[in-house]
Amino acid sequence: MARILITSALPYINGIKHLGNLAGSMLPADVYARFQRARGHETLYICATDEHGTPAELAAAEAGQDVATYCAEQHILQHDVGRAFGLSWDWFGRSSSPQNHRLTQHFAEVLEKNGLIEERTDEMVYSIDDKRFLPDRYVEGICPICAYPKARGDQCDNCGSLLDPTELKEPYSVISGSRNIEVRQTRHLYLLQTKLAERIREWVDSRENWPLLAKSIAYKHLDEGLIDRGITRDLEWGVPVMEDGVPRSGFEDKVFYVWFDAPIEYIAATAEWADANGGDWERWWRTDKGADDVRYVEFMGKDNVAFHTVSFPATILGSGEPWKMVDMLKAFNWLNWYGGKFSTSQKRGVFMDAAIELLPADLWRWYLTANAPEGSDTAFTWEQFASAVNRDLADVLGNFVNRIVKFCESRFEGVLPEGGEPGPLEEKLYADVAAQLAELTEQLESIEVRKSAQTLRALWVLGNEYLQEAAPWTAIKTDPTRAAVIVRTALNLAGLYARVSAPFIPFAAEKITEALGEPFPPKWPTTNAAAELSRIEAGRPVSAPEVLFRKIEDAQIAEWTERFGGAEPN
Repeated sequence: MARILITSALPYINGIKHLGNLAGSMLPADVYARFQRARGHETLYICATDEHGTPAELAAAEAGQDVATYCAEQHILQHDVGRAFGLSWDWFGRSSSPQNHRLTQHFAEVLEKNGLIEERTDEMVYSIDDKRFLPDRYVEGICPICAYPKARGDQCDNCGSLLDPTELKEPYSVISGSRNIEVRQTRHLYLLQTKLAERIREWVDSRENWPLLAKSIAYKHLDEGLIDRGITRDLEWGVPVMEDGVPRSGFEDKVFYVWFDAPIEYIAATAEWADANGGDWERWWRTDKGADDVRYVEFMGKDNVAFHTVSFPATILGSGEPWKMVDMLKAFNWLNWYGGKFSTSQKRGVFMDAAIELLPADLWRWYLTANAPEGSDTAFTWEQFASAVNRDLADVLGNFVNRIVKFCESRFEGVLPEGGEPGPLEEKLYADVAAQLAELTEQLESIEVRKSAQTLRALWVLGNEYLQEAAPWTAIKTDPTRAAVIVRTALNLAGLYARVSAPFIPFAAEKITEALGEPFPPKWPTTNAAAELSRIEAGRPVSAPEVLFRKIEDAQIAEWTERFGGAEPN
């Protein structure tokens, strides 16, 4: 039994996330976690809300709340909508937790002791009208690299360049829109990433199995040359800057930069889980306390990769302590909304709360995994979504399960029939199923999300082809024993489908297992298809489940297109 630690990029606190956030981190992480649990491995899936930084303060002000109250409410909303989508986190924490405060301050302390943090006098943007320094995300302007007009002070969303607010052209205050700003001096702590560049490169070099997307982003930043990064900000909300247990002199009104403390929350959230459940978080994170046998997998969109391949590794490596580092960083491209990006700030696209009100979670889960943005960006359209639901779920899987269970009810009184022996058709099915099962298992182990969904669909197709060729409705008229073999095999195949589909569409899988009297969550099948397709014994009662998947109609597509818009990005 392996031990597998899984984290997905922390959703930011300022509002319910859109489908792109779900597709690029949390959902594939959940599919992988469910698969590994079904394989019998000790699996811990950790996530949390990322609650510090400028956007939290801005969103709270816009909502007319103090930031602590705002974050507490938003955390509950994000937790609940994630659970509604079937996200099976073992813990969904908060980066504002006491555990994260302690760990963040600890890392800063050991980094400084190791000569990797120093105080520097900074030139920072100061808003005369707002009477305050403006941390990076409080400043917007023209990107000095690509001329994008709405680049933020920390990063350009258009070209991906990491920026400093003073680099922006024609900067203005996000708070008031004022351009009455100037550069003033202030003191900040800097993490000396330049001293760690070679160690970070050696570490990235050692990650031979990472996707090309993750490694290319890491090397881009390494090749351009790392810079020392400021890790404190002039904000009220965040982890206080301490020294010897008291506020650091001159830093009483400052906190740690959100991108310094947020990745540390992966560790801190595990400590939150342990404190709440009596677990041992150190055996997952400290290689001197048992974590050396853990396989650690991170899931995230490409815009987060730089921080996880450079900045966070600088923190971990620079500490000199025996922390577990990521083994596999599974990076995703973007799921776009027609021709443009989903946007939380501009409210463009379908967001998780609206999506779950429209349709059951499994429909979204299936589409987003079958169209996962792995090799390149992909675009959401209502037409493609409806096609995936109708063709894959309703016509293939739903149709197969419905047909065979109802046939068993009508012709065998809802009981798995006995008698007869498998013939050549069943032997061919065993071989085909075994081949697809082996491929599916390998693809999920390799975290090939899109390919695994395609293979799963191919498995579902085998069932319909088998029923079509075996034709139990014809056999029942002349050879009831032969019909019994077909029905027994097909019902076992439906049970197998529930087991291998559970990571992708857990709610439907649970309905199928209930209809067949099987346990849930299920165990992953072996590739011995003959044994797997005879495991449900004759004599067991079955009952048809409610309709598994309702088809999406053209009228619904038209209504949703009108409600949520189409291709025109702002």
